[in-house]
Amino acid sequence: MRIAVIADIHGNILALDAVLDDLKRRGGADLVVNLGDCVSGPLWPAETMQRLEALEAPTVRGNHDRRVPLDPLGEMGPSDRFAYDRLTEKQRGWLEALPLTAEIIPSVLAFHARPDHDERYLTEVIDTGRLVRAPMAVIEKRLAVLDPQYRLLLFGHSHQPELLRLADGRILFNPGSVGCPAYFDDAAPAHVSEQGSPHARYGLVDLDASNAPVRIDSLAVAYDNETAARRAEESGRPLWAHGLRTGFMPDGTLAGV
Repeated sequence: MRIAVIADIHGNILALDAVLDDLKRRGGADLVVNLGDCVSGPLWPAETMQRLEALEAPTVRGNHDRRVPLDPLGEMGPSDRFAYDRLTEKQRGWLEALPLTAEIIPSVLAFHARPDHDERYLTEVIDTGRLVRAPMAVIEKRLAVLDPQYRLLLFGHSHQPELLRLADGRILFNPGSVGCPAYFDDAAPAHVSEQGSPHARYGLVDLDASNAPVRIDSLAVAYDNETAARRAEESGRPLWAHGLRTGFMPDGTLAGV
């Protein structure tokens, strides 16, 4: 069985279409799994939602999938409000109803950030304003709530591709972000996440008859990221535009934070 894994699209329909086209060129997959944060961002939330509705992929709830329909409008962040204003009530309801976790097939579990929380990092800690890999003991402690029957854990949220094998043999796989290669989070402690290139990221996982992964590919696809960057500029989001062009945040983003 082959599973395609996508995460953190953030309304970037151009990146999503490039990923789906690349997947088709590679022969497709038996299943596409979406790890959440579908539409929040200053790009094309409505168009992205329409594409995902047609795709009908099993999807888990990202923190922004929760925030878009549920945060008070007066307190909503600009990316979430941009999406909220462009989605229908039915589409916002779809986001609200997404599950925190989903068993994809026996022994394979999907979630956005952690299995018990949609907004806390699983494999990273913040060090001097940047995401770095957490000690393995910390990661294992964060997974203590999880039934050990799940041998392959699919997650996103950090926008950074990651593949880890725990001491007990469990595999953790983060495919990286389809549509947002770098971001600045000003919530304390403020930090940046940077994939280091503007490519759209996704993953392919081949499983054997026992659902154990025998091959995991982390893929990066070029697309018309300049058009996406211009869209972000038109929406008044220069940091987004810089990230879409480069995969980094501008020098000095963390200065004075």
